[in-house]
Formats: sequence, structure tokens, C-alpha cells
Amino acid sequence: MPAIIASSHRRSQHFGLRADLRPDFDPLSGSALSALVEQNRMLYSHALPAMETLYQQIANTHHTVLLTDARGVILHSLGDADFLAKASRVALTPGVDWSEESKGTNAIGTAIAEQAPATVHADQHYLTANHFLTCSAAPITDHCGKVVGVLDVSGDRRSFHKHTMALVRMSALMIENQLFAAAFENAITLHFHTRPEFIGTLMEGIASFTPGGRFLAANRNGLFQLGLSTPALQAHTFSSLFGQPLSSLYDHYRNAAPGLLDLCMHNGVRVRGRAELRLTHGVHALNDAPALPAPAVPPQAEPDVPPRSRLQALNTGDVRLAQAIAKIDKVLGRGVPILITGETGTGKEWLAQAVHQDSPRARGPFVAVNCAAIPEALIESELFGYEEGAFTGARRKGAAGRIAQAHGGTLFLDEIGDMPLALQARLLRVLEERKVVPLGGARPVAVDVELVCATNHDLRKRIAEGLFREDLYYRLNGLVLKLPPLRERSDLDAIVAQMLSREGRRVADDVLRLFRRHAWPGNLRQLASLLRTAALMAGDEDEIGVRHLPDDFLDDAALATSSAAAPPERAEPGARLEDLALSAILRTLDAHDGNVSAAARALGVSRNTIYRKLPKTSQPAVPASARTPRP
Repeated sequence: MPAIIASSHRRSQHFGLRADLRPDFDPLSGSALSALVEQNRMLYSHALPAMETLYQQIANTHHTVLLTDARGVILHSLGDADFLAKASRVALTPGVDWSEESKGTNAIGTAIAEQAPATVHADQHYLTANHFLTCSAAPITDHCGKVVGVLDVSGDRRSFHKHTMALVRMSALMIENQLFAAAFENAITLHFHTRPEFIGTLMEGIASFTPGGRFLAANRNGLFQLGLSTPALQAHTFSSLFGQPLSSLYDHYRNAAPGLLDLCMHNGVRVRGRAELRLTHGVHALNDAPALPAPAVPPQAEPDVPPRSRLQALNTGDVRLAQAIAKIDKVLGRGVPILITGETGTGKEWLAQAVHQDSPRARGPFVAVNCAAIPEALIESELFGYEEGAFTGARRKGAAGRIAQAHGGTLFLDEIGDMPLALQARLLRVLEERKVVPLGGARPVAVDVELVCATNHDLRKRIAEGLFREDLYYRLNGLVLKLPPLRERSDLDAIVAQMLSREGRRVADDVLRLFRRHAWPGNLRQLASLLRTAALMAGDEDEIGVRHLPDDFLDDAALATSSAAAPPERAEPGARLEDLALSAILRTLDAHDGNVSAAARALGVSRNTIYRKLPKTSQPAVPASARTPRP
């Protein structure tokens, strides 16, 4: 038996565990799990993309990928459906504690106890119930070396593969590097390695310094290459570690096309490097800001605590949204236009505002224009502005347009797909020339804006219909993001908790169950409105219950339950919930001879709900069989 397993077994016995102990089927409640995820928000958001990538490498091999917090409580899992069913039998599911104190020897708990990667195979598990498992886990540490979580791959012991641990360790290192990159904002970050081809890979060393040059932290590979411990490095500066004054770093990036840095470390080893200047509102390669002088102020004793990212505040755990935010982070401040698509109410403007707040232009204006809400006759003057006397009723001295108002900041064009075709050509010219000519004016006005657009239309279809310019489309779609509808998101509980956090309220578990079953045709906008109303109905109560929810929502929920309980005989795969609800109403009316009151009682809804759900052309008509009295 390996020494690490033997030590773990002794600890398990010390904890008073018995090998025949039955698995613990008492996970955290949904609300408690959501709160725990929120406490580990930084870890969770950076780990999800790595988990997705890792799972793609092991898919269909009877395994699951798990993320836990520092104590061993599972936060998230991804896995093959057949193995997830087996895993649930031993409580290998979110919200369950897999520390050694709870489950004895297992890869997660043992990795935490040993603060080192651990593989536990078959009967090496302390509990007999877990002998069918093979598990490989690696701890995830922050920039201070503190364990903040564990990444684990667990599967059927018959599917054991010796390379699994290597994949887990690489993925854990990827997460650690992401956490490191997010830890310091007002800092200079150096990526370095003795071999230049390794810069930008998992093998690179990363070290961060204050703008004055004082050492802040280094990742695992950085510590290895520097050959010093973190406490020893605290006394160092950029100059003492790399043999050059910090000013030489700025001088290097004043070149038109700077290459990699050539540095000599304190131990005489030569490395190549690439530096980034991380500011509170964005990340820039140093050659993006050639005019920056070397800081004249001495480094502060403690780095400033960075404000929380607005983008990360929106990241409440959904994988698709996390991936979208990760893409945005890579283009912030780079002049790449962003096009946000998705259904109405999915949070497109919230995301646009977060993009602005996290960008280098955060101190500039954020100007939003809803292209669908402004009358066509006014949208031209609204966007481009006008000079005095440009048209009847024009203001004296004219007015600056929304584009000019956004100078130095962000212009958000909502519902861009509804912009009149004639104005699209003018907008394209403004975007290409960075100049705008007001109505009635002759002189162009220079504008510098970051552009974010949003639409719920399929712009390619609009192009085919002749309603949207193809050249404008390709000018706008630098980075195209699609926001998932609320019904498809995996973080509903966390969204609800976040929306209610300012008011110090929570929702009851039965309310959350209703929310999870609801179709949310109005998406986040509908949810926010419902919670606002429910909070008012709750008065001084801390918890929102079913009795506080609006009647129309409860009626829809009742119909959804009825539809799910008795679906149509030939329901099409992927049928909309609204269609299933209508089908349930029609069948119930048919069963009660068209009697709306009787059908309403059978469905548990009001008569008004039935009338509201029926198509206008069907009112007051009912199915043919319902119109004929039964014998």
C-alpha cells in the first residue's frame, strides 16, 4: 500500500469512521449550495472552462469531473450520464462533503490533507461502498500557495487510465494560472521562460510586480524558475530579480515592434519574457501604451485591493456565460466591436454596461441607444446630432448626437437589427472614418468610441431579406456572443440569490422548484420584475414564499405541471412549453364538454388564465367534440 494511502487510512480510523459506513445522502440545500458557490465565485468561474475542456478529453469513458471548495464540498460536476447515476449512489454529487473526516480515504479529501495530488484506486478507498471508484485529484492553490479547491476526475475502477492524473494536474495548473492573472490588477505581470516557445503555455513562469517594481507573487513555474520561496521573494524587486531597472521595461516597449524581452535572472539564468500592464479597468500589453513613463513614486507597502469586476459579478455559474465573459476579457480595450445576440430580456444591456465598466474607458460615458424605440423620423438626428436650423423645431445652437456624446467612452446600440436601412450606410461610414457629420453641418467631428451592439434578430436572415447591410454586419461582428435564455441556464438559483442580496431576502425552496420548471419567456427581465413584486408582497418577511408570487405566474406554473403530468400523445421532441400548456387546456376543455369553469377547476387555474392562454381566434370556441353534448 502506498505511503500516502496508509497515512490516510490511519487518519480515517482516527476520525472514528467504519469501513462499512453507508454513504452520506445529506447534501447541502439548493440555497446553501448557491451561497457556497457565491463564496467561491472566483474559483468557480475560472474552473468551469477548464472543467469543460477536461471533460471533452475524457467523455464517454465512464468518468465525471468534479470541483470542490477548500474543505472538499463538491461545487460542480460534469460527467457521462451512465456514470453519474452510479456516482449518485455514493453521494458523489454537488453539495456533498468529501473530506477525509466525512468519507475517509478518497482522492479529494486526501489531496486536501496532503496538499498534493492524490490517486485513490478501488479498494484503496477507506469506505467499502467506494471500492468501485478510481479517483485522481489535484489541489488548486491561489497566488499565496493556499489551497482554495480541488479538481477531481472519478470513474469506474475498470476504466482506470494512468494518464488521467496528468490531465487533472494540467487542468489544475491552468485554473491556478487563471486565478493568478485575476489576482492583481494594478500591476506589471511578466511571463517568462528559458525557452521562448513556452511563453504563453502552461509551462511559463508568471510573476507580478507593483507599478513601482516591488514583487507581489509568482505562479508555481515562476517560483521554480526563480529558485526562491514566496517569503524570500517578498524582499525583492523587478530590478534585483532580473538585473534591469523597471524603466528599461518601459523603454523596450516604446519601440514600434518590440520583440520578447531578454532578461538575466538573479541566479545567472537567461530567460525571454513578455510583460503586461494590468490596470484597474483593463489589461494592456505594454507596447499598447508607449507614452507611459516609469513610475516616480515608491512602491506602496500593500497593493491596492482591486474593485470587483462587473463582468465577474454577472458570472453566476453558467458555463456558456462564463465562456462568453472569458472571451470578452481577451478583447477589452483592444478596439474590437462586440455584438451580443439573444432573446429579449436575456441581459444584453447589463452585459454591455459591464463591458464598459471593466474596460479602460470606464471613466468615459456609456451611451445607450435603442434603435427600435426611437421613431424612424428622429433616429438620424438622435444618433448624429444636428446644427442650428437643420430642421423645423431644431434647438437653438443645435445638439450633439448620441455618437458624439459617447466620445471617449462606449456606444451601445441596442436592437441594431431594427435600424432603418438608410441610416446603416451612414453608421458604417462613421465607424470606418471615426468622424460624424451632424445634420445640417459641413464639418466632420472626430469621435473615438468603443462599440457594443445587441440584437434579438438573426442578422444573416435580415441580410437575406434585404433589411440589413452585409458590409455593416461584418464591421460589427468582431466578437459575436450569444446569451443563453434563462430556461437554459444552469445558475438560476445563484441569479435569484444575487437579485435579492441587496434586500437581504431569500426565496423558499418550493419557490425555487417552481422557478426551475418555469419557461421564463421574458428571461431575466421577467424574473427581476417578478422578484421585485414578490419582495413588496412579502413586506417585512425575510423569505419569499409561494403566497407572495403573482397569480399569473402561479397559473402558468400550474398549467406547466398539468402539461408535464399528461403530455400530448404525439408531442414533438423539443415542443415549446406554451404549446404543451395550450394542448393541456384543449384536452381538459374537451373532457368537460367545453365548460371553462370545470376545466379551470380541474387544472387548478382561474377562468381568466384559460381565456388568456387560448388563441384569440379560439375564443369562445372550443374543440368540436366539446361543442357536442355527450350522450
